[in-house]
Amino acid sequence: MIRTTARPARWRAYAVGCVAALGIAAAAVPAAAASAADGNDRYTAEEIHTFLEDFYGEHGPGDFARKYGISPQLKEKVADNPEFDVLLCAQNIPASIDIGPVTTAQSARVGWATVSTHWNGGSGKADFTAYVDLDATRPIQLLDVDCGSGS
Repeated sequence: MIRTTARPARWRAYAVGCVAALGIAAAAVPAAAASAADGNDRYTAEEIHTFLEDFYGEHGPGDFARKYGISPQLKEKVADNPEFDVLLCAQNIPASIDIGPVTTAQSARVGWATVSTHWNGGSGKADFTAYVDLDATRPIQLLDVDCGSGS
Protein backbone atom coordinates (compact mmCIF):
# COMPACT_ATOMS: atom_id res chain seq x y z
CA MET A 1 0.00 0.00 0.00
CA ILE A 2 2.80 2.41 0.78
CA ARG A 3 4.34 1.76 -2.59
CA THR A 4 1.08 2.61 -4.39
CA THR A 5 0.67 5.96 -2.66
CA ALA A 6 4.35 6.92 -3.10
CA ARG A 7 4.39 6.19 -6.81
CA PRO A 8 1.59 8.65 -7.77
CA ALA A 9 3.27 11.43 -5.79
CA ARG A 10 6.54 10.91 -7.65
CA TRP A 11 4.67 10.66 -10.93
CA ARG A 12 2.85 13.94 -10.25
CA ALA A 13 6.13 15.71 -9.49
CA TYR A 14 7.65 14.31 -12.68
CA ALA A 15 4.58 15.28 -14.74
CA VAL A 16 4.52 18.80 -13.30
CA GLY A 17 8.23 19.19 -14.10
CA CYS A 18 7.72 18.03 -17.69
CA VAL A 19 4.74 20.34 -18.20
CA ALA A 20 6.75 23.26 -16.84
CA ALA A 21 9.67 22.47 -19.15
CA LEU A 22 7.33 22.22 -22.14
CA GLY A 23 5.71 25.52 -21.19
CA ILE A 24 9.10 27.25 -21.14
CA ALA A 25 10.04 25.71 -24.49
CA ALA A 26 6.69 26.70 -26.02
CA ALA A 27 7.09 30.27 -24.79
CA ALA A 28 10.45 30.49 -26.56
CA VAL A 29 8.91 29.67 -29.96
CA PRO A 30 7.56 32.73 -31.80
CA ALA A 31 3.80 32.59 -32.25
CA ALA A 32 4.08 33.01 -36.03
CA ALA A 33 6.44 30.06 -36.29
CA ALA A 34 4.28 27.88 -34.07
CA SER A 35 1.08 28.08 -36.12
CA ALA A 36 0.04 28.16 -39.71
CA ALA A 37 -3.48 29.48 -39.38
CA ASP A 38 -4.65 28.88 -42.93
CA GLY A 39 -4.50 25.08 -42.60
CA ASN A 40 -2.39 24.67 -45.76
CA ASP A 41 1.02 25.08 -44.09
CA ARG A 42 1.20 28.68 -45.29
CA TYR A 43 1.61 31.86 -43.32
CA THR A 44 -1.34 34.22 -43.48
CA ALA A 45 -1.21 37.87 -44.51
CA GLU A 46 -1.72 38.84 -40.86
CA GLU A 47 1.22 36.69 -39.73
CA ILE A 48 3.43 38.17 -42.45
CA HIS A 49 2.43 41.71 -41.47
CA THR A 50 3.28 40.99 -37.83
CA PHE A 51 6.62 39.46 -38.87
CA LEU A 52 7.53 42.49 -40.99
CA GLU A 53 6.56 44.91 -38.21
CA ASP A 54 8.70 42.97 -35.75
CA PHE A 55 11.54 42.55 -38.25
CA TYR A 56 11.81 46.22 -39.22
CA GLY A 57 10.79 47.74 -35.91
CA GLU A 58 10.74 51.52 -35.74
CA HIS A 59 14.19 52.25 -37.22
CA GLY A 60 15.27 49.08 -39.03
CA PRO A 61 16.17 45.47 -38.29
CA GLY A 62 18.40 44.66 -35.35
CA ASP A 63 21.32 42.24 -35.31
CA PHE A 64 19.16 39.21 -34.44
CA ALA A 65 16.72 39.90 -37.30
CA ARG A 66 19.60 40.43 -39.71
CA LYS A 67 21.19 37.13 -38.72
CA TYR A 68 18.18 34.83 -38.35
CA GLY A 69 15.28 36.56 -40.12
CA ILE A 70 16.56 36.49 -43.70
CA SER A 71 17.02 33.77 -46.29
CA PRO A 72 20.47 32.50 -47.31
CA GLN A 73 20.10 34.15 -50.73
CA LEU A 74 19.30 37.50 -49.14
CA LYS A 75 22.31 37.10 -46.82
CA GLU A 76 24.48 36.80 -49.94
CA LYS A 77 22.88 39.91 -51.44
CA VAL A 78 23.58 41.81 -48.20
CA ALA A 79 27.19 40.59 -48.14
CA ASP A 80 27.70 41.65 -51.77
CA ASN A 81 26.66 45.25 -50.93
CA PRO A 82 28.67 46.32 -47.86
CA GLU A 83 28.25 50.07 -48.54
CA PHE A 84 24.45 49.89 -48.81
CA ASP A 85 21.86 48.56 -46.35
CA VAL A 86 19.98 46.21 -48.66
CA LEU A 87 17.34 45.44 -46.02
CA LEU A 88 16.40 49.13 -45.77
CA CYS A 89 17.25 50.14 -49.35
CA ALA A 90 19.24 53.00 -47.83
CA GLN A 91 22.55 54.08 -46.38
CA ASN A 92 21.22 55.67 -43.20
CA ILE A 93 18.80 54.88 -40.40
CA PRO A 94 15.24 56.11 -41.07
CA ALA A 95 13.27 58.21 -38.60
CA SER A 96 10.40 55.69 -38.74
CA ILE A 97 9.11 52.72 -40.72
CA ASP A 98 5.57 51.68 -41.72
CA ILE A 99 4.42 48.38 -43.20
CA GLY A 100 1.62 48.48 -45.78
CA PRO A 101 -1.02 45.84 -46.47
CA VAL A 102 0.26 42.35 -47.27
CA THR A 103 -0.55 40.56 -50.52
CA THR A 104 -0.16 36.79 -50.74
CA ALA A 105 0.24 34.70 -53.87
CA GLN A 106 -0.67 31.24 -52.61
CA SER A 107 0.36 29.48 -55.83
CA ALA A 108 3.77 31.17 -55.78
CA ARG A 109 4.03 30.61 -52.00
CA VAL A 110 5.19 34.19 -51.42
CA GLY A 111 3.76 37.24 -49.72
CA TRP A 112 4.84 40.86 -49.95
CA ALA A 113 4.20 44.30 -48.58
CA THR A 114 5.35 47.84 -49.24
CA VAL A 115 7.71 49.09 -46.56
CA SER A 116 7.76 52.87 -46.18
CA THR A 117 10.76 54.54 -44.61
CA HIS A 118 10.40 58.10 -43.37
CA TRP A 119 13.34 60.50 -43.32
CA ASN A 120 14.14 64.03 -42.14
CA GLY A 121 11.62 64.04 -39.34
CA GLY A 122 8.91 62.61 -41.60
CA SER A 123 9.21 65.07 -44.50
CA GLY A 124 10.91 62.56 -46.82
CA LYS A 125 9.56 59.11 -47.68
CA ALA A 126 10.88 56.13 -49.63
CA ASP A 127 9.08 52.86 -50.42
CA PHE A 128 10.36 49.39 -51.24
CA THR A 129 8.87 45.90 -51.36
CA ALA A 130 9.72 43.13 -48.91
CA TYR A 131 9.01 39.51 -49.86
CA VAL A 132 8.33 36.71 -47.36
CA ASP A 133 8.14 32.95 -47.87
CA LEU A 134 4.65 31.56 -47.13
CA ASP A 135 5.91 28.06 -46.25
CA ALA A 136 4.88 27.64 -42.60
CA THR A 137 6.74 24.34 -42.28
CA ARG A 138 9.86 26.52 -41.83
CA PRO A 139 10.49 29.58 -39.66
CA ILE A 140 9.20 32.75 -41.29
CA GLN A 141 11.94 34.68 -43.14
CA LEU A 142 12.44 37.65 -45.40
CA LEU A 143 13.18 36.23 -48.88
CA ASP A 144 14.12 39.36 -50.79
CA VAL A 145 13.86 43.13 -50.94
CA ASP A 146 13.11 45.09 -54.12
CA CYS A 147 14.48 48.61 -53.77
CA GLY A 148 13.33 49.67 -57.24
CA SER A 149 9.62 49.45 -56.53
CA GLY A 150 9.23 52.83 -54.85
CA SER A 151 6.22 54.93 -55.64
